[in-house]
Amino acid sequence: MATHNHTGIEGEKLGADYLLQTGYEILEKNWRYSHWEVDIIAIKNNTLHFIEIKTRRSKKFGFPEEKVGKKKIENLINAAEQYLYLFPQWKRIQFDILSVIIPVNEPTAYFFIEDVYL
Repeated sequence: MATHNHTGIEGEKLGADYLLQTGYEILEKNWRYSHWEVDIIAIKNNTLHFIEIKTRRSKKFGFPEEKVGKKKIENLINAAEQYLYLFPQWKRIQFDILSVIIPVNEPTAYFFIEDVYL
């Protein structure tokens, strides 16, 4: 497995832990439908959150959240529509991005962007 894949897996685990510590209840991790995937589906304050996690080892090539483009948000929305078709009881939803930077010999940094849209 390539290094960037290990970084992504580690970032998703750290991101899930961060979300739990900040009051989210995680319903799904890496939920897939067709070719769409949602990293985390969670609940907080009676709102269903569809969360994309982006991870980097440094800021050398920019911040992780800068790599979440229009196409990724569209895919997140498409996956969410299918999830809501399967679980229609949710009235309030939100799309979020959790940026995780895992530097060497420094604490992990988190930047949570709530309620993103196109």
